[in-house]
Amino acid sequence: MSSDFESYEQDFAVLTAEITGRIGKVPKLVGDEKKQMVANVEKQLEEARELLEQMELEVREIPPQSRGMYSSRMRSYKQEMGKLEADFKRSRIAYSDEVRNELLGDDGNSSENQRAHLLDNTERLERSSRRLEAGYQIAVETEQIGQEMLENLSHDREKIQRARERV
Repeated sequence: MSSDFESYEQDFAVLTAEITGRIGKVPKLVGDEKKQMVANVEKQLEEARELLEQMELEVREIPPQSRGMYSSRMRSYKQEMGKLEADFKRSRIAYSDEVRNELLGDDGNSSENQRAHLLDNTERLERSSRRLEAGYQIAVETEQIGQEMLENLSHDREKIQRARERV
């Protein structure tokens, strides 16, 4: 049974290496080549998922005393699969952004200008927020000083009243 698992492991390693290479190529391709590459990567990802399922079935058949080692390997393979899917998703997003830019006639320069403008606005908002926070802090301090002055005046009034009563 473990030989089947090791065979699946080798297949999975080869397949993930191919997928990684193809994911790296996706942003560099254009047009139909890119569409075809995306479709191929999707097929390979599905094959990798099926291999993982087969490996899980093999792990279930392994005796409990040696199952722990294989289970930890499975967790790492699943994490690797998750990373591959995330990388593919990012490459597809980049691909869809390029398609959108082609369709809309966006040259990419305006998006850089928009980004710079948004960053400037964000900085301006942060400066304003800091000024408001400083103003609030001053108001709180002023209120505390005023409260202390009122308490002092109240104490002085009581002293004056007691002195008047004595006289």
